[in-house]
Amino acid sequence: MTVEELTKGERTRAAILREAARLATVNGLEGLSIGGLARATAMSKSGLYAHFGSKLDLQLATIEAARETFVAEVLRPALRAPRGIERLLALCEAFLSHVERGVFPGGCFFAAAAVDVGTRPGPVHDAIVAQRIDWLKLLERLAREAAELRELDTSTDPAQLAFELQAMLVAANTSFILQADAGAFERARSAIRGRLRVAERAARSRSGFPIEVAT
Repeated sequence: MTVEELTKGERTRAAILREAARLATVNGLEGLSIGGLARATAMSKSGLYAHFGSKLDLQLATIEAARETFVAEVLRPALRAPRGIERLLALCEAFLSHVERGVFPGGCFFAAAAVDVGTRPGPVHDAIVAQRIDWLKLLERLAREAAELRELDTSTDPAQLAFELQAMLVAANTSFILQADAGAFERARSAIRGRLRVAERAARSRSGFPIEVAT
């Protein structure tokens, strides 16, 4: 659905949720409130209650809006790359880029939310867990595809590789947000290329094919 096809109410709701997602990366999902959002959007509390009946409704809608932004900014661009190592690298690069470009002021929405709600069971916690599982499964699937194409050693454990790549991505996000360390992105890129190069060299030694991880 295009912006032109949205009703005025739907456009208003979308604008509210974009601001809510931005605020949540700074103040936390638990810090998100109808009153705070009313001040940030210059809307009345009654106007916001017309869109969200409760704080929980607002939190869950905010998570879904952040997911849609993540799909648009990270997943879609990366998945246009050719299958194999190139697509796996593109996904890692798209993640780093969305943090580097300040899509959300507090870095990766889901990394921030994981810390915020990690010890609080309930629907909000479950929604963040579901997103994390989906993300790790995607990294794992792309690693498996690269191994099937013999661009990575077939003995590589896709789940282990996904875990390691995620650790590097989150480390860069944390260093940038916590310490304003812009150099963390290049260190993460170098670490990711190095990790994939190890698996690529093992695949090349087994197959004899001249595969090369981009530098």
